[in-house]
Amino acid sequence: MSTEDKMQGKADELKGHVKETVGHATDDQDLEAEGKGDQMKGNLKQGVEKLKDAFKK
Repeated sequence: MSTEDKMQGKADELKGHVKETVGHATDDQDLEAEGKGDQMKGNLKQGVEKLKDAFKK
């Protein structure tokens, strides 16, 4: 399950980056902010999984 969660976190991060870039390019501040939020969510998921892995070892 951990690998799946890591991949989901990375997917959220990438999705957020795309949203942020499109929002910036189209001057859509809401989309840009949503993208930044998705990136933070993805980074948080990845961080939690790394922490879990550290305690397993």
